[in-house]
Amino acid sequence: MAAGNDGANKPENDDPFGYLYEDGQAAGAQPPGGGGYGYPGPAQAQPGVPRTSYNQVRTVGERQYGGQQYAQPHVPPQQQSPYGRPQAQYAAPETYGGPPTRPVPPQQHGGGSGRGPNTKGLLIGAVAVVAVVVIGIAAAVISNSGKDEDKGDQAGGGTTPTAPSTVSEEPSTEPSADKTPSELPKQDAATLKLGGAAALAKDVKGAEGSNGTYVAGFNQVGSSVTWKADMPAEGKYRLTVRYAIPAVDANATLTVNGKANSQPIGLKNFVHSSDPNLEKNWQTTWAPVTLTKGQNEIKISCETGNQCDVLLDWLEVTQDPTG
Repeated sequence: MAAGNDGANKPENDDPFGYLYEDGQAAGAQPPGGGGYGYPGPAQAQPGVPRTSYNQVRTVGERQYGGQQYAQPHVPPQQQSPYGRPQAQYAAPETYGGPPTRPVPPQQHGGGSGRGPNTKGLLIGAVAVVAVVVIGIAAAVISNSGKDEDKGDQAGGGTTPTAPSTVSEEPSTEPSADKTPSELPKQDAATLKLGGAAALAKDVKGAEGSNGTYVAGFNQVGSSVTWKADMPAEGKYRLTVRYAIPAVDANATLTVNGKANSQPIGLKNFVHSSDPNLEKNWQTTWAPVTLTKGQNEIKISCETGNQCDVLLDWLEVTQDPTG
């Protein structure tokens, strides 16, 4: 619907807002003066009476945001108050006074005067503060050090002498934690006490005794060798014997401190040799024994029921790993 009068002067046929547009104004559209459509009439614009409408009506495009000046609303003659002033309910807010809003100038970065924070100056100031703090700490440390040196000079020395440590010369009765294992005895058979038909010989090569000497003639009942072994401690040990046989198993009776073992000491063919040459059949065997601290008598003898065709080289007591 166009602004103005289209022939029907009825509210529902008129555009009540036509006076707000330029084409409506060109057509002679005027704001309603007698009220209606939510517009207060002159009867409401009484001096000293507060207005009841807060509609601020203006022509579209009059208000300018961010500008320096604002367009004044067009007030038709019929809207003048008796006092020659426009009615307040039709005036734009900016007509009530107050400074217009000025645009905020863009903020410039950098160190220019009055244009932004001087970062270089702030940085120099911070460095200066840190330098002053460091110098103060260094001065305090030097001062305290000088005071300590003065005290040392007054006491007669730079450092406090420490009392000399005293070492007790009394021998300790406690056993050493690093206990050195005692050396266990070993003896050539040729140096042992011989009995019966046992005799020294050195015809067969390979014996480890002194000058290759060994004990032979042991294959007769009653032949024996007796060893007085001095033991550092009581316990279970192994009696190791080096011997030679003509590729045939042998055995003998073992007696420790006058008590014969229930089982004979085995002098077997552990190398599984088929050559009867004694020189090629030197080997070792062992038997468990229980010995006391000090001297122990160990005897190997050929008794009835033993197979004693054997050569004896040396005897040795070794530690029993089972305890």
